[in-house]
Amino acid sequence: MALAAAVMAAGCAKRVETQAPVAAESRPAASYYPLAVGNRWTYRVKFLGQEREQQVEIVRQQDGAFVDNQGGQLVADAYGVRDQKRYLLRYPLETGRTWSNVVSVSSVEHYRILEAGTRCEVPAGSFEDCVRVEGRNRVDERTTIVNEMTFAQGVGLVRVQVIAEVGAKRIPQTELRLLSYRLAGGAPTSKR
Repeated sequence: MALAAAVMAAGCAKRVETQAPVAAESRPAASYYPLAVGNRWTYRVKFLGQEREQQVEIVRQQDGAFVDNQGGQLVADAYGVRDQKRYLLRYPLETGRTWSNVVSVSSVEHYRILEAGTRCEVPAGSFEDCVRVEGRNRVDERTTIVNEMTFAQGVGLVRVQVIAEVGAKRIPQTELRLLSYRLAGGAPTSKR
């Protein structure tokens, strides 16, 4: 992972030109979920009152997809980043952008970018350029599963919250927060 670094030159004057930051909506979706064999993310997972750590590592590339050690497959294309059934991020990355994924004959997920270019803090650090996405899947007349994912530019998935909305009640189900990560060719990063 590329972290900001300060470069100092002793006894030497230098003119430094700054560039305006690139807006999230003009970046490719793949820059918010870097895919390469060897990339590894470690999460703190809370599920049913239990806490544990889970490591996700991209172990191989197969038929154009990046396969992780959990059996997941991710692909970055011109439209965004997707797994086997759905787009997790869809270009352009702008607040309010919506899309739908048909995940089975009887199930359609509806996605919306809640925020683009926002700040996020997790145990692995503070990230300035994040995209927060909400996915909603209606289970029955009373229940909707809400999946909120936050992706950090140059890092990947940093936070996931799954909530069951039952009538007017919101019941937390699962939460993942990034503890550390290592991108291929980079030094490991951790703020634990």
